[in-house]
Amino acid sequence: MKKYSVLSFLWLVFAVSFIQAQNKKTIADVEKVYLHTDRTTYFIGEDLWYKAYNVRAYNNILFDNSNILYVELISPDSKIIARNKTNLEMGLGHGDFQLQDSLGVKPGKYQLRAYTNWNRNFGEDFVFKKNIEIIDVFESHSKAKKTQNLAIENKVSVKGKETNFKLEFFPEGGSLIENVASVVGFKAVDSSGNPIDVKGEIVDSNDELVTMFLSPHDGMGKFQILPMEGKKYFAKVQTSSGEEIKLELPNVLKQGYVIGFRALKGRNILSITTNEATLAQNPNPVLTVICKSKGISYLETEFTIKQTVLSFELPKEKTPDGISQITVYDSNAKPQSERLIYIEKESDLDVQLVADKTIYKPSEKTTIAVSSKTKAGVAKSASFSLSVTDMNGETEDKDSGTNISSYFLMESDIRGKLHHPAYYFDTNNPKRLEHLDNLLLTQGWRDFVWKTTPQSKDTISYKAEKGITISGRVKQLLGEKPLVNINLTLALINKKHMNIFNAITDANGGFKFENMMFSEKTNMFLNSRNDKGKFRGEIIVNPIEQTPVAVSFQKEAINWTNPLQKVVDHVFKKNVAFGIQPENILDEVKITGKKKNTTFSLHGIPDFSYVVDEKSPVTSDIYNFIQFVIPGVITTGNSVRFMRFDGPALFILDGFPVMNQSDIDIIQPSDIEKIEALKGPGTVVYGSEGANGVIAIYLKKGVKPVEKGGFNNIKKEIDGFYSARFFYMPNPEKPNLELDDKAAVRNTIYWNPYVHPNETGTATVSFENTKVETKVKVVLEGITASGIPVVKKTYYNIKKQENLK
Repeated sequence: MKKYSVLSFLWLVFAVSFIQAQNKKTIADVEKVYLHTDRTTYFIGEDLWYKAYNVRAYNNILFDNSNILYVELISPDSKIIARNKTNLEMGLGHGDFQLQDSLGVKPGKYQLRAYTNWNRNFGEDFVFKKNIEIIDVFESHSKAKKTQNLAIENKVSVKGKETNFKLEFFPEGGSLIENVASVVGFKAVDSSGNPIDVKGEIVDSNDELVTMFLSPHDGMGKFQILPMEGKKYFAKVQTSSGEEIKLELPNVLKQGYVIGFRALKGRNILSITTNEATLAQNPNPVLTVICKSKGISYLETEFTIKQTVLSFELPKEKTPDGISQITVYDSNAKPQSERLIYIEKESDLDVQLVADKTIYKPSEKTTIAVSSKTKAGVAKSASFSLSVTDMNGETEDKDSGTNISSYFLMESDIRGKLHHPAYYFDTNNPKRLEHLDNLLLTQGWRDFVWKTTPQSKDTISYKAEKGITISGRVKQLLGEKPLVNINLTLALINKKHMNIFNAITDANGGFKFENMMFSEKTNMFLNSRNDKGKFRGEIIVNPIEQTPVAVSFQKEAINWTNPLQKVVDHVFKKNVAFGIQPENILDEVKITGKKKNTTFSLHGIPDFSYVVDEKSPVTSDIYNFIQFVIPGVITTGNSVRFMRFDGPALFILDGFPVMNQSDIDIIQPSDIEKIEALKGPGTVVYGSEGANGVIAIYLKKGVKPVEKGGFNNIKKEIDGFYSARFFYMPNPEKPNLELDDKAAVRNTIYWNPYVHPNETGTATVSFENTKVETKVKVVLEGITASGIPVVKKTYYNIKKQENLK
């Protein structure tokens, strides 16, 4: 159903992509990845769920380029503790991580990151990163209170001391020019890099007041100044201790150009300003203005400057949504001034997210309706993911972290840490665009991703992966001479499937099995034979996966602020109230008893299974042993066949198909743990090789088969695509006591990675609420077929009947 839903939605994506691509200038196809997670704060023992969106960077349209997405969970000590190969279908994929102690998960701040092999061509800026917090609720219940009390004590104890902070100034366009009215952005942060409010005065070198400044949001703001000839300028700022400090503004240049931007009554006005000294030095200069978005030029124009100020309007029809880089070049193609701007166009899109009620009883069914249409009511194709979470005692949603809009439209284009990115995309905030412009004046002044355009395709080092590739070469056993026309047989076997592939080495002895699709841990068997069927040569296998991208995650301590403590307390109380035990709460208990066979079957339920024990018959060789314990078989020498078939059965040894009969000859019956026989439908997983039935032999733990011809036979376990789990939903007709009890108090009430509106533009989902009285947050994220990112939220309450009054 999921695949059908993806296909029914995405037929429009390629039509839109094709139309826009015809107008696209030549540049390497750059991917951007975003992960929507169900939450950002988790507790040990929970599951982290994610939906992946892979888009073409320059237009945010879903991109069917890479089919493998590497999603990694990085611990506080910068180690990759889990890695999923997520299958992308037409730019979409999903998966999960189990945050359990067995994975090595401990309390702390973790990093979730995602990238494709193709992403690696364009640097770390194109690796998606998101920080999450993992908490041990039972341990942290008391720890949070102690830490908060300690923080209060420390705050009191340092009173009267100077607060360390950093204040920087960023002239619009890059520089201050004498006699040119300029805007100057500023940003203030504390010693940890967190934004702080600041206010002060600007004075000249004569200590005369020029203007005053105040940060309206996150320590950032701007002021206007007219630098005069021969003067320097300073900022006077008061610290929290009342002490005044004095900082010098950037030097004032005698000549130059300044590019400025203003949004006036819906019009986007650019201006180039200079002074008389510049015009006297270079009369009637010809300047080129180039406007780029995501590294692609969409407007180039020339101006002859005859006066000190030249203004022009940026045409709306040519300007894309998001961040644009406006650069002024002189006649020698030397950049003179640069400005980042953000353009927000009104889209013809109306997405609605509505719950059928505002208040529900515990465990009551909830129905959420999603509508994706134009403002005229025409269906708009889109792919969404939906998370429904317990706010755990919070009454206001204070989450202003990364979302799909902030990431695709802003964060992925600016380097460095951004605080509260979703704030700038909250349409209920009338000051958001003004404050976003302050961000671009400051943090975007230097740290801009697209200043260096990604490399062109002729220098690409990493290929886009359509599937899993196994490649290598075959050479002489002693020497480096390649062996040509050698037959390679590759078998891949896991719990669900067996596939066998064949290839022949080329003139360089090379072979390649490309773009294979298989899931989970898989046994790989590879051998090489000449045209007479004899094992020959040495197989050299290339690395199946590239080494992961280097980890640059810096360890951070969890900040035990009051809101976090409130959440911890709420989760602790509801777990105690409903009898939910913490992970690994029990001490180790030693249980003695008769050992049971724990060997699993790779192919489901066999037609016959025999477990070897002390009562098993003693025979001279393995074939006589099979004759005794497996009914319906005939053995002749080292050939074994079932009575119902004419040909020999296929041997499977510890999950690997046996291509060399001598591997079976040397097995001792005393080393066998279990033998299984398959004669019916179960053999279908082995294809034509298993047409005459299968005999699967499992050796005892610690016993390894003696390998002959190891150079031309390779056996190893490899990782396939991660098989994402389904979000568990209780079923009254099939109750599961343990899972249902946990679901009754879980923090993620519902998760659905594939919410796709139908041909009418609507979709509905239903689920049962938890048993806890609480406020619930519903978040819808996704993207339309035309590349418009969407974020919608709604809220409802769970209350008992007696509390509804």
